[in-house]
Amino acid sequence: MKILITGANGLLGQHLVNELLQQQFQVVATGKGPCRLPFEPSEKFSYRSLDITDELEIEKVLSEERADVIVHSAAMTQVDECEKNPELCEKINVYGTTQLLVDAENYSKYIIYLSTDFVFDGLFSPYREDDDLRPVNFYGFTKMQAEAIMHTSEIPWAIVRTCLVYGNPLEGTRTNIVSWVRESLQEGEPIKVVSDQQRTPTYVEDLAKGIVLMIQKQATGIYHISGKDLLTPYEMAMRTADYFSLDKSLITEVTSETFTQPAKRPARTGFDISKAVKELGYSPSSFEDGLKQMSQ
Repeated sequence: MKILITGANGLLGQHLVNELLQQQFQVVATGKGPCRLPFEPSEKFSYRSLDITDELEIEKVLSEERADVIVHSAAMTQVDECEKNPELCEKINVYGTTQLLVDAENYSKYIIYLSTDFVFDGLFSPYREDDDLRPVNFYGFTKMQAEAIMHTSEIPWAIVRTCLVYGNPLEGTRTNIVSWVRESLQEGEPIKVVSDQQRTPTYVEDLAKGIVLMIQKQATGIYHISGKDLLTPYEMAMRTADYFSLDKSLITEVTSETFTQPAKRPARTGFDISKAVKELGYSPSSFEDGLKQMSQ
């Protein structure tokens, strides 16, 4: 079975490619620009440059590859940048998804779309898959629009919503909350971390394994795949410092009002993952276990 991944140069892409290769799938990784993944070309792995806002390029790649499954993780995810540049955000997250789906319907059999906890308003967590969508920022709004597009698919589809993904980033890629805390404290840099938001942080390998389970079961519909521990970013930072034996005195607890950010953040967006656990056999790591795996 051939799997095509968009946005494969990111944190999830690295781990998803690795997990798929271990399960003996054929993988076509795509991303904007050159490959940053630590895999050599082989019968099982190839990389192609793909700009999901380029209609002709999408049609060319999908028609030539004819992958059985598409995992669409490419997106503009910097929440504040989306607020400041809504046209670009909409072009990537909504238009790009629309164009990808058009060609997926012609050349593939099944598509999985990666979405976010930011489609919710943060008032009524833990959120289930059928809860009402009420985004509080433009990024969340575009992801909600893209979800609606997936519902129109003429081929089997699934939406995976996830939450605050963490893990070891590739060199040259964006940091995440855990890697940022660890690197900052290792350099002796004081940091401010909010304690008035809550998330169910997701270890990236758990997310990759959850997606592979969906592919194996050809699961359709919406699934919440995240961690199981509801934590504030401040709690995550303190636990990270404890685990890696770093100086916790460098961490200052603050509220969201401390920062002037263009985009509002939902306060509490933890997930109810019971559907994924029951139907997929999904079993996420605890936050501490995720830290342990990062250190190995």
